[in-house]
Amino acid sequence: MRDASATRRRLLAAAREEFATHGIAGARVDRIAVIAKTNKALMYHYFESKNELFDAVFSTVVAQVVTGIPLDVYDLPGYAARLVEAYEEHPDLRRLATWHRLERSSDAPHEIAVHNIRARVDLIAAAQREGRVSDRYPPDVTLMLVHHIAAVWASAPAELDLVSAATSGSRAGVVADAVARLLR
Repeated sequence: MRDASATRRRLLAAAREEFATHGIAGARVDRIAVIAKTNKALMYHYFESKNELFDAVFSTVVAQVVTGIPLDVYDLPGYAARLVEAYEEHPDLRRLATWHRLERSSDAPHEIAVHNIRARVDLIAAAQREGRVSDRYPPDVTLMLVHHIAAVWASAPAELDLVSAATSGSRAGVVADAVARLLR
């Protein structure tokens, strides 16, 4: 007897690995099926196309970030540090987001991601009005700067490893300090 939910989970996990490594165009359904220990026909039964499979993978990644890395608007340096830790623990997060940006730039933004970003910007705006978060930058710019500072090693690891003394264990602290200085 086949366990449909287990098969879907294996397919999503295998596809996540494949898409993170090769992108959408470079991913091969044959490799996904082998890694998932299933066959292509079954994969197409659950997901009508490779693009639909990528959409399902990307939705799980968005949900992982949204629910797994909550924003504490009164501790933006800590939030940035948690992002660094998540990127180090799950390096495929940034790679999948990059592939999405490169190969799906004409798609509408992911609904959950848009809602989450807007909610986070609103929280920062409220904290700025309260005087508890620096208003040096508009709330949307503040959030994007925090995100990009947190992603610095995930975005360019090879270059930074050549010139940076920060180790994997110290990067979260470096990022938290940078965000704290940004918000002064």
